[in-house]
Amino acid sequence: MHIFKRFFNKPSQSFFLFGPRGTGKSTLVQGLYKEAFWIDLLDPEILRSYSARPERLFEVVRGNVNTKIFAIDEVQKVPSLLSIVHALIEEKQGWFFILTVSSSRKLKRVGGDLLADRALLRHLHPFMAAELGEFFSLKRALQEGMLPIVLDAPVPSDLLRTYVGMYLKDEIQAEGLVRSLESFSRFLEIISFSHATILNITNVARECEIKRKTVEGYIEILEELLLAFKLPVFAKRAQRALSTHPKIYLFDTGVFRALRPRGPLDRVEEIEGVALEGLVAQHLRAWNDYSTEKHDLAFWRTRSGLEVDFVGSLKITKCFLEIVILRKARFC
Repeated sequence: MHIFKRFFNKPSQSFFLFGPRGTGKSTLVQGLYKEAFWIDLLDPEILRSYSARPERLFEVVRGNVNTKIFAIDEVQKVPSLLSIVHALIEEKQGWFFILTVSSSRKLKRVGGDLLADRALLRHLHPFMAAELGEFFSLKRALQEGMLPIVLDAPVPSDLLRTYVGMYLKDEIQAEGLVRSLESFSRFLEIISFSHATILNITNVARECEIKRKTVEGYIEILEELLLAFKLPVFAKRAQRALSTHPKIYLFDTGVFRALRPRGPLDRVEEIEGVALEGLVAQHLRAWNDYSTEKHDLAFWRTRSGLEVDFVGSLKITKCFLEIVILRKARFC
């Protein structure tokens, strides 16, 4: 696989690296920190070892006297390790910890203070067009998305079809996050129709034939698994009545296309339109996270239907130029 340089600035202190599976967190960390001691919690044997006795991390860190950088992959699988990392940071020995995360659900319950006070928060997103350079194809991005694992797959469409299944098995089912996996699977299909549109939870609940409260919980699960994000309404200095519901986006265009059913009467341009908007949204969100200055991102829509897709204080940056190129390419 060709290694692409990511728009990621190396932090100067311990940090969490959040990102959905398949965005290249492990590859990035292993490339930037070759000297790091690597603890892979996706390895069943290592997972069992640290789950049984998290204090083992004390022995590993203190025992590797010539190592200062330690990377723990998928740390959310053993949340109790966070208290150990906290204690080691407090020892002031100059140890540097990199903690990759693909689900914030458990960390919200056990690691809030550490997240806020002892480690920086960083995010990794699917590829951006500028990261791929000459390898970028708008047509392919709209069809297959920008996930690194998909880009390298022999048959991207097959991998995308199993991607959500991986989450259903490894995260949803294994952790017992939902009572009915069938209801959640149906919800995933229905929520794909809301991609890049105003979120109407009542309508989604009616189509899924489940309670509104259940749908709210499912959406929260998607956000905590980093599979979806909401875009709020821009309301500062508004002069007319605005829609109050946020928009919702799946984090990657390819995942949206894999979830979105297609019927014989579906218009290609209809699906392509929301796919393009989602692609622009994920670019804006990624560039905002990678920039040193953070900005709010929102959309603007009146109840009469007048809409601006994205509103923000983002400066004219490379990301903006990419979006212009994407829009022009769409209509060329």
